[in-house]
Amino acid sequence: MTIEQTLLERCDSKCELCSSDANLTAYAVPPVADESADKSVMVCETCRGQIENPATMNTNHWRCLTDSMWSQEPAVQVMAWRLLKRLSTESWAQDQLDIFYLEPEVLAWAEAENIADNDEDSDTPTLDSNGARLAAGDTVTLIKDLVVKGAGFTAKRGTTVKGISLTSNPEHIEGRVNGVRIVLLTCFLKKVS
Repeated sequence: MTIEQTLLERCDSKCELCSSDANLTAYAVPPVADESADKSVMVCETCRGQIENPATMNTNHWRCLTDSMWSQEPAVQVMAWRLLKRLSTESWAQDQLDIFYLEPEVLAWAEAENIADNDEDSDTPTLDSNGARLAAGDTVTLIKDLVVKGAGFTAKRGTTVKGISLTSNPEHIEGRVNGVRIVLLTCFLKKVS
């Protein structure tokens, strides 16, 4: 049986990300050493186009990830996680990431090649307002009061944000303020030594 036949049987002839049944093709989830059904997902033309060309992403289309992220298939989980990371500036996507659990080996696969990273951005360091290089897990403080849209509070100047996460955009980091995970602009942050 071919990879496509195996995937069609596994997914009941529906896109494993959005459940569409139109124009399905197998998509090998990077990094791929050897193509197999276990390392691939069945996707529709719409999903594939937006995965391969992030500039065309339609945020509303990807609300389907709130269902597909619960798939039992590791390849589907990896794609859902990567796409939610790409959309993490959207509050609904960040909420899903906050509750998304991946087994350690699946998480390692998901992080092995973050599809949100562009080649030209991968060498750009994330810097705070003073030009200090930021790394995942660092602690920063806010240098300005920031209104957090959609969360109904203002993050006050001097607030400490511990254990930050880097994003694909070197001008953004993710952190928890007042118990809410948000994206912060690095120009409003100062690294704590």
